[in-house]
Amino acid sequence: MDHAEQRSLSQRIGRRALFQKVGFGLGAFALGELLGQDDAVAASGTPLASKRPHFEPRAKSVIYIHLVGAPSHLDLFDLKPELQKRSGEDCPRELFEAGKFAFVRELPTMLGTPNDKQFRFSPSGRSGLPLSNLLPNLQSVADHITLIKTLHTDEFNHAPAQMFMLSGFGRFGRPSIGSWVNYGLGTPNQNLPGFVVLITGNVLGAGSPAWGSGFLPTVYQGVEFRSQGDPVLFLSNPPGVGIQSRKRIIDTVNALNEAELANVGDPEIATRIEQYELAYRMQTSVPDLMDISVEPESIHEMYGTKPGATSFANNCLLARRLVERGVRFVQLFDQGWDTHNSVFTGLARKTKQVDQPIAALIRDLHQRGLLDETLVVWSAEFGRTPFAQGTNGTGQETKAGRDHHKDAFAVWVAGGGTKGGTSYGETDELGFHIAENPVHVHDFNATLLHLLGINHERLTFRYQGRQFRLTDVEGRVIHDIVA
Repeated sequence: MDHAEQRSLSQRIGRRALFQKVGFGLGAFALGELLGQDDAVAASGTPLASKRPHFEPRAKSVIYIHLVGAPSHLDLFDLKPELQKRSGEDCPRELFEAGKFAFVRELPTMLGTPNDKQFRFSPSGRSGLPLSNLLPNLQSVADHITLIKTLHTDEFNHAPAQMFMLSGFGRFGRPSIGSWVNYGLGTPNQNLPGFVVLITGNVLGAGSPAWGSGFLPTVYQGVEFRSQGDPVLFLSNPPGVGIQSRKRIIDTVNALNEAELANVGDPEIATRIEQYELAYRMQTSVPDLMDISVEPESIHEMYGTKPGATSFANNCLLARRLVERGVRFVQLFDQGWDTHNSVFTGLARKTKQVDQPIAALIRDLHQRGLLDETLVVWSAEFGRTPFAQGTNGTGQETKAGRDHHKDAFAVWVAGGGTKGGTSYGETDELGFHIAENPVHVHDFNATLLHLLGINHERLTFRYQGRQFRLTDVEGRVIHDIVA
């Protein structure tokens, strides 16, 4: 938002809001005007209008896949032959005492990936990127994937770690990354939200704050789309209310809201106006968007989709349709990856559900010329331990699982200006500690923003007397993964 737009809203703030500001001191009010960072300013005019990035972006949109519960990265992306060799041995005491875990309290035994065809790692693509055979479809698009094996976080329990991964803070109250992007860049399609959420399974532990706007105006929060019933709750008109009647109601309500906004300058009133207008526009745009039955049969075969069903595959196809229409940030949540027992059975079941549609999404974007400008992200809240939780056996017969591990885990990105077919960072021979090129969550988020043309240190919002940002006071861009 430029200074002219910010000043336009400030002129609409009435006497009541002025004296509220004076309570914090005239100097602070003037400084907010000069810097263009006043809270009310952030919600001026049409807050979702497309905004200029700080510099030329590599990506224009994001499809961010969050696997709720945290898959075992050691069995998918970071094979450790030494761990396989020592599977069943007691965990070295110094290793066990070096970490902080959710459930394991006594010295456990090491747990290596089964050394059989199903769990074996294969060099994939022209690049030879090693990926688990549990992900055969993902192996086929390996040359588009940039694997980061050394992510680490500050939190070791699900909800705080989910909030930290997605908002840069381990407790509720901060904007999610999608909200920050929505605030910073807006959306080129004014008939759809700038930030859309698609969920399969139960809601994650952190709940809706994981896609909330925190202290940002609520117009920037994620809007959940559903694959059955109304795509968005209360989108349809009530019985007996036609489209023209709805428009007259919205116009009348918004006229009252405009008058109140001019009087008090509350940014939430501007948000309410925008949300009423957006809901009206969505009544025609959303049903068409959600109708995946119009896609050719070849697309349904590629994704494994079934029109009318609720599935992760359907959500992947919807994600492509959303970014195709200009939605800036699409977040997919898939629940069921929390494997505290029977990790190998659970992992085989869950990867079978997501492998085909994720690979299809990457391939589909690439074929349509969209992958270069769409950043696809595979993430989780933390990793899994190289030792067992519960009774350890051999091969797939073990009932043991893996506990939470915050100090080293793997994520990957594809497209959006990243170096495909590459791996960044290394863990030690047991996959417990980071050996080289550590990447903190703040670094990862700074890099995602960088690919969108955003300087993470400049994307700020003034709240309670302080400038806040997604990366707090940390974060460095990992330029080595940028093409």
